[in-house]
Amino acid sequence: MILYEVNLSVQSDVAGEYLEWLRDHVEQILRLEGFRSATVLEEEGAEKGTRRFTVHYWLADRASLEAYFANHAASMRQDGLDRFGDMFSATRRVMSVLGE
Repeated sequence: MILYEVNLSVQSDVAGEYLEWLRDHVEQILRLEGFRSATVLEEEGAEKGTRRFTVHYWLADRASLEAYFANHAASMRQDGLDRFGDMFSATRRVMSVLGE
């Protein structure tokens, strides 16, 4: 199993609209081969003017994540940039479950 984590910092004035878009975005990703589940979390106590979200995507294997990066990531990320520009930022991490 692979965990793909996306950490988002969103300006509060667009956060509601961004969250609606994010839910649709997550559903699109979950339709891709190898993606098993996702959880959207909100950080408590973010600084004023900002909301912070984290999305955990669980994938069957690293090959599924590499296929996403190669075939879908650029266009799916661009959709968010086209809609929200510099009103958000994202960082990402990939982690493997030990012992499998």
